[in-house]
Amino acid sequence: MVRLVLILFVALNCFKAIAQTNKQQLRIVALAPHIVENLYEIGAGEQIVGTVEYADFPAAANDIPRIGGHQGIQLEKLLALRPDLVLAWKTGSKAEDLARIKSFGIEVSYSDASEVDKVPNELRRLGALTGREHVAEQAAIEFEHKIAAIKVQHQGKSKVAVFYQLWPEPMMTVGKNTWINQLIEICQGRNVFANSRTDYPQISIENVVVAKPEVIILPDEKSQQQQAVIDWSQWPEVPAVNHNLFIKVNADLLHRFTTRMLDGLTDMCTKIDDSRVVIKEAL
Repeated sequence: MVRLVLILFVALNCFKAIAQTNKQQLRIVALAPHIVENLYEIGAGEQIVGTVEYADFPAAANDIPRIGGHQGIQLEKLLALRPDLVLAWKTGSKAEDLARIKSFGIEVSYSDASEVDKVPNELRRLGALTGREHVAEQAAIEFEHKIAAIKVQHQGKSKVAVFYQLWPEPMMTVGKNTWINQLIEICQGRNVFANSRTDYPQISIENVVVAKPEVIILPDEKSQQQQAVIDWSQWPEVPAVNHNLFIKVNADLLHRFTTRMLDGLTDMCTKIDDSRVVIKEAL
């Protein structure tokens, strides 16, 4: 009986090892830059056979074949890559493209990029999909410890009214349900457009004047089109303009659902702290 149990135990472990090896050999198409980055984070970057524009971190990601972007997926190119698994983000891909991919019998799994505290869940899920649970668990725990420390560091600080200029023309910002708003709140910022009806509302300069932000945050968003530059000096009645409190942040860090988000968060919180000092002195 003992011998039979030992045989079954060895067989079970063999099956597990084979299953893990198979997962580590899956051919993956990743349809969002943050998914690519997270796969590299857990050691599964070499499994990516195709991705989309702007997936540029780490440097090795630039060598992955491109099959489209936010405007659409080139299905012929995707099929030619013979993927076993497509990892997608519903917000970043067209629903009709994802439906067609499924119609070819290709498995599609979705990234749940919605809340900052869910980054560890994302890492663990990718670890399970690629047979790299151990590395993913280590990365997840490290993220949890770091963000907890950042929250403790900034809790209790005085609130600063913040306008996050997501895009200049048409002017857009962020609402309360976005993870950017969550990051602002960790820094003890008060998003002046948090109560907008949509997650990414289009606003006017007049709206900003009325909201009276104390700080204006300007992300350096990458784009193939040249961005407009707003001459805020024309509106000195805005406190942020009056005190010249403009904060520049790295969009690649803050806008991607990855562990590097914490680097962007630390930088933004530090700059809001500096602004807080100026605001206090001006009172």
